[in-house]
Amino acid sequence: MKDIHLYTASTMNGWKPVIFLEEAGVDYDLTHIDFATRQQKSPEYIAINPNGRIPTIIDKSNNNFVVFESGAILWYLAKKYQKFLPQNNNKESEVLQWLMFQMGGIGPMMGQAMFFQRIAPKQGEHNSYAIDRYVSESRRLLEVLNTRLEGRSYLVNDEFTIADMATYPWARAYHWAKVDISGLENLKAWFKRIDQREATQRALTIPEPFEAFFGRGDSEQQAKQEKANADRF
Repeated sequence: MKDIHLYTASTMNGWKPVIFLEEAGVDYDLTHIDFATRQQKSPEYIAINPNGRIPTIIDKSNNNFVVFESGAILWYLAKKYQKFLPQNNNKESEVLQWLMFQMGGIGPMMGQAMFFQRIAPKQGEHNSYAIDRYVSESRRLLEVLNTRLEGRSYLVNDEFTIADMATYPWARAYHWAKVDISGLENLKAWFKRIDQREATQRALTIPEPFEAFFGRGDSEQQAKQEKANADRF
């Protein structure tokens, strides 16, 4: 029996634990949560994740201990496997700080930028104020990342950590949020660095790829994936 059972889907938050498990070489079981049938709201799933969101893990080697919330999952896995988290207390705190920066800033702001540009118009709602607010704040947060990455390969200690794992899927989806990254050369170099990590790129195809998030694929494929994304709401 594999220690970790992961419940997830192909979203920025959903890929975070997949990136860890693939990068760490941990064998795991996976259940693909189907948004089309609202599986995340089923009584069976709510029993393990009361918020009805993905991802969730069950650690079968730890009395079926359940962890939900993507940042908490990354922290739990890093502690369990002693990977992608510095041993030095101060550096560990830095990783936690940048992890929280993603959870409290990058994710929510870019998520709203995506929603008000990609989802709301399809439901007959166009709010220019909300779009300007969330796109500009997303750009500001990416500028913070760009400054942090000056002279650094990764966010903390020049080593790939769970802070990078959490931030990359969101920041890399700047195309989907329609956020301009011109002039953010440190950020672009960081993207390129992680784009070349085979395990991370493999993780972005699990449970299934969603190339449109990252501005990849042809126009027909992107249109189909945009419709599929809108249909989730």
